[in-house]
Amino acid sequence: MAEKMKMTRKGYDQLKLRLDYLRTTRRDEISDNMGTALADGDLRESAAYDEARMQQSENEAQILNLEYQLENALIVEEGTQDGVGLGARIRVQDASGKQHTFEIVGTYEADSLKGKISDQSPIGQALAGQKEGATVTVQMPRGKQEFKILEVKYE
Repeated sequence: MAEKMKMTRKGYDQLKLRLDYLRTTRRDEISDNMGTALADGDLRESAAYDEARMQQSENEAQILNLEYQLENALIVEEGTQDGVGLGARIRVQDASGKQHTFEIVGTYEADSLKGKISDQSPIGQALAGQKEGATVTVQMPRGKQEFKILEVKYE
């Protein structure tokens, strides 16, 4: 049995929307591309047909991956935890005084470029359960770093 992966309701809903898009719109687009390539003639030398087949294969792999993620999702309702938990938006200050804002999300939702960090990441684990005013130490690739929690909110 696969391990359940925590995620927010928002993240789960986004995955469902992405899956729906891949199953409908994207499949139709690929089918149209294949039809155009077939109409052009000789498939043995058709780069367009080969490209459409590759897109079809990638699309189906993404569909299987999303179905797996959704089947093994454990939705954690935001704000049900005491302190920092899944779905929390946290504003912290590092030792140099620089402020950072993170949103704690499930592993499948993580996107560091958007400030969404996994609850399983070193920072996510260090912040878990902590409250405003607490200082946490996180083992980072370049050494230990301290963060003071300035704000915890759930939207």
